Amino acid sequence: MSHQNLSHPSLVSHPPFVAPSAANVASTHSLPLLDLALLNGSETDRQTFLADLRHAARDIGFFYLTGHGIDPALLEQIQTLSRQFFALPDEEKLAVAMVNSPHFRGYNRAAAELTRGQPDWREQFDIGAERTPLPQTLETPRWAQLQGPNQWPAALPELKPALLQWQREMTGMALRLLRAFALALDLDENAFDELYGDKPNEHIKLIRYPGRETTQSGQGVGAHKDSGFLSFLLQDKQRGLQVEVEEGRWIDAVPQPGTFVVNIGELLELASNGYLRATVHRVETPPAGTDRLSIAFFLGARLDAVVPLYQLPAAIAAEARGPASDPQNPLFRDVGLNYLKGRLRSHPDVASRHYPGVIASSETTSSTY
Repeated sequence: MSHQNLSHPSLVSHPPFVAPSAANVASTHSLPLLDLALLNGSETDRQTFLADLRHAARDIGFFYLTGHGIDPALLEQIQTLSRQFFALPDEEKLAVAMVNSPHFRGYNRAAAELTRGQPDWREQFDIGAERTPLPQTLETPRWAQLQGPNQWPAALPELKPALLQWQREMTGMALRLLRAFALALDLDENAFDELYGDKPNEHIKLIRYPGRETTQSGQGVGAHKDSGFLSFLLQDKQRGLQVEVEEGRWIDAVPQPGTFVVNIGELLELASNGYLRATVHRVETPPAGTDRLSIAFFLGARLDAVVPLYQLPAAIAAEARGPASDPQNPLFRDVGLNYLKGRLRSHPDVASRHYPGVIASSETTSSTY
């Protein structure tokens, strides 16, 4: 594996630093709210948005995003279909169980996925990019097996076209935001393009958290950071996501209609030498008598990429804190290896069936909500 530090020069000059707007600085109890539509506004609007983005990304690592351009009707359709999927009989859901897929796609019962060795009380359905499996030889790296098709429930044929449409639209929006991150760091707008190319890692996770009367546990998802570039969460009305804004201090990401909750992944933290912050977060189990639906979209780098260390302008580089890596779950600059490590640790049943001989630790840090 390669652990080299590559450099990427700052190719263009951008307007000087603009202080973040007071309205978008997180208070003690809430995350900042950013409006992506400002990128299409005046130059003052653009620079205000980039300043807010830079602040949110470095100091908090989480924010609400509005003005994202995703059709509200599509979002409502995705939520409705997700609830219909989870309402299917168990035999229909288990027909597309993740354990059947070497690509880690499909359904998991509640408590099937682990975070730091403890069960996460959520049932979920994972979808990736629909791609042809890569040829497998003795020389092929094991992470190449991550690419492949999804499983789709026969009892809900409407799910596939709707989710693939949402995946396409989310990818376009996420890449637009990723380019804004590059500008906020005073890099060329396309600085990160080489990392995702024509095969970005596009991952959707439909998630239902049952109420505490079912789980007898408060852990919807244990404390963790996300891998990849960016994570987007569409919440229903039930709160549960909590963000560690300072060590030991957690705040609720209270659902706000029409927004995504966005957070930084470890790949961006690594690429920016810790200027961009991948923040620890967790999900609490809903109260008894309720459940919680959340739908996550994760944008990551192509599997064969190696994450460089980008050369930031001196004023920004001076504020970089270095990436914070868990010694029991270290970050690798080799993207495919990093993703595979996380999948094997979170899903030991898939690992034992499809990856014999690959050692997966019993402890894990999940990379999802």
